Amino acid sequence: MRLRVPVGHTDRLADGPASQDKVFKMANTRSAKKAVRKISRRTQVNKSRRGQMRTFVRRVEDAISAGDQGAANEALKQAQPYLMRAAQQNLLPKNTASRRVSRLSARIKAMGA
Repeated sequence: MRLRVPVGHTDRLADGPASQDKVFKMANTRSAKKAVRKISRRTQVNKSRRGQMRTFVRRVEDAISAGDQGAANEALKQAQPYLMRAAQQNLLPKNTASRRVSRLSARIKAMGA
């Protein structure tokens, strides 16, 4: 099925055979255009928050791999609020955030044993 779109906006989806050409439909109402703007802004914010979260988790993992339990504990203390806040902001599920904190703390605890 082909959708009618303005000239120059024929970005095809890459799924399915050529007989099922699908074409993106451009937003053409005021509310749809506003929704596109809002979504793009939220996407940028979410990417930034997700990157921050990953950075803090990476710091913990780096300290663990270096074998520095004190630094790993400090890094975890900084990373835990970011993970939980990410869960509150629906960047990742609440259980996922809790599981990551739990696994990181278990790895740090295992370093001392």
